Amino acid sequence: MARRAASHAGSWYSSSNSTLSSQLDEWLDQVPDSIDDAGKLPPSGARMIIAPHAGYSYSGPAAAWAYKSLDLTNAKRIFLLGPSHHIYLSGCALSACDSYETPLGDLKLDKKTISELHTTKKFDTMSLQTDENEHSLEMHLPYIYKVLSRAFSNDPTSFPDLIPILVGATSAVLERTYGALLLPYLRDPTSVFIVSSDFCHWGLRFNYTYYLPVSLYSAAPRHLRAKDAPPSSPPIHESIARLDKMAMDAIEAGRHEGFLEVLKETGNTVCGRHPIGVMMAGLDKWEAEEGGKAGGKKGRFKFVRYERSSDVTKVNESSVSYASAFAQL
Repeated sequence: MARRAASHAGSWYSSSNSTLSSQLDEWLDQVPDSIDDAGKLPPSGARMIIAPHAGYSYSGPAAAWAYKSLDLTNAKRIFLLGPSHHIYLSGCALSACDSYETPLGDLKLDKKTISELHTTKKFDTMSLQTDENEHSLEMHLPYIYKVLSRAFSNDPTSFPDLIPILVGATSAVLERTYGALLLPYLRDPTSVFIVSSDFCHWGLRFNYTYYLPVSLYSAAPRHLRAKDAPPSSPPIHESIARLDKMAMDAIEAGRHEGFLEVLKETGNTVCGRHPIGVMMAGLDKWEAEEGGKAGGKKGRFKFVRYERSSDVTKVNESSVSYASAFAQL
């Protein structure tokens, strides 16, 4: 029985069962029971979320908003899609493990569904080292365990099984391919999808210093240089927020191509852009095949939380943005 170790426990988040459990409970309980435009949480049929994957001291509270929005009423399987940070991958890869360890308890993998996906011959297999090195998947596991404990009376034998998918540097064409492969599961009301993504990584250390002035009539967007004086119209952190809002608005609009166009225009370093793209492409195809029946509010993401690790004012500073969203399918 291959078991993926909780390799980032004790550094990116607490390895203590009691400490971690209390922390997750606290963050989830801090999220309101209802929010404007969405009503009571979780909204019915909200079985897809986007949530961040940084260290919990940075993104844990923001992620709670996505997990509080996740409807697990009919869940029998959970797809977890995250970007690859450590190996180059042009497509997608599946885990070879039987279970994933968390400090709260183990999550079992859905070997049947993983085998079904392998029969398409479109998925690679992660090595155990690649699996354990990747934090974009692992950072969601304690949250998944915690919300399953709440939804299934703390009975791990009744928990839905997990299908982790590592998503590489996929092209638009490949995102449509994988979106189509996942469409049967998107249509299935017993399937839940968790999309792992941070948003803008801004700063010289990320090689991304794109800046939007207040008025494009007075100045053009540009990449700031280390020697540049701190701009004030607007401050850098407000420009970052505008860049993220452009990406978030495109995601909420529900057009895969529109999202890709915004990323091409701004170069925004949304690290989970490919997992998001796969899901948006699948939703596009669903809507096209259903003649618009999957349109409207259904299948459209709604962002419920946006934060940054810090408010950048100087070019030599940096920040990472965290956003949480849900989609009703």
